[in-house]
Amino acid sequence: MSLVDVADVAAGVCLVVGALLTLIAAIGILRFPDLLTRMHSATKPQVLGLLVILLGLALRLREPAALGLLVMVAVFQMVTTPIGSHMVGRASFRAGQVRRDLLVVDDLSHTLPVDPTSPEK
Repeated sequence: MSLVDVADVAAGVCLVVGALLTLIAAIGILRFPDLLTRMHSATKPQVLGLLVILLGLALRLREPAALGLLVMVAVFQMVTTPIGSHMVGRASFRAGQVRRDLLVVDDLSHTLPVDPTSPEK
């Protein structure tokens, strides 16, 4: 086997693993009971799945222009996903959509006001 064949096989493995991680994230979003665990499922395996898929694409395409674009996609994903997830979690906490009985540590109760019109869960 040549180096190109090895890179193609590795690319195929990366694409399949990335697709499986994305599928696991989607199943977690549907199956987990509360907002915070769904957010965890939506961010961690989804981002890892996307990065593995991007690695598979980089191994398959092997063009400098495509590699630069894939690196930019990975960097933007790594920058925006934690910030977006944090803002959604903070907004849902303020709206009273977080089940407080499931929290191990609650650092936000003393700093963020909770909406008095929302039902406590």
